[in-house]
Amino acid sequence: MPAYHSSFNEEPDVRFVGNLSLLPFKSKIRGPAPIADPASLDIIDETLDLFRANSLFRNFEIKGPADRLLIILILFISDCLSKIASSPKVPTQIEATKLLNTLAVDNFPIPGDANFQLNAHYATPSNRTEADSLRQYLVQARQETAGRLVEKLYADGTGKPSKWWMCFTKRRFMNRSLGN
Repeated sequence: MPAYHSSFNEEPDVRFVGNLSLLPFKSKIRGPAPIADPASLDIIDETLDLFRANSLFRNFEIKGPADRLLIILILFISDCLSKIASSPKVPTQIEATKLLNTLAVDNFPIPGDANFQLNAHYATPSNRTEADSLRQYLVQARQETAGRLVEKLYADGTGKPSKWWMCFTKRRFMNRSLGN
């Protein structure tokens, strides 16, 4: 059974940095990302929907530039779940939001950096300006992903993260981590 791929691989009029597409998404956070239609699904919704299924796979064939963004966001979600699980006590929704927001804006490697885990699959940004815009885009995407993840984790109203999400803390998509 193959892994699930992004439906945005064939999206027209998308900006690229290296071979990574900068897709539009709905966001409450200011940043360089193009704004998506509020009524439709975006790459972050798709990542949250595909995370649990795709995290069961050790291999992932990249079929387009949106798959590269999907991989980065899936690995970030995995790091978020690990961060929540490693807390000394079970964090409340507000504590989890603070924890994941801090993780989202922490310094992290981007494609082309020496310590980026997946450099073999990503093209390096062609110049410093592109690298800076990619970093800003990924920070905004990580912040938005963290916010939506917390909403899903605490959707049941018990004040504790969902066990159906937290059971994926030990799973490693492609046996990788972004190293956070």
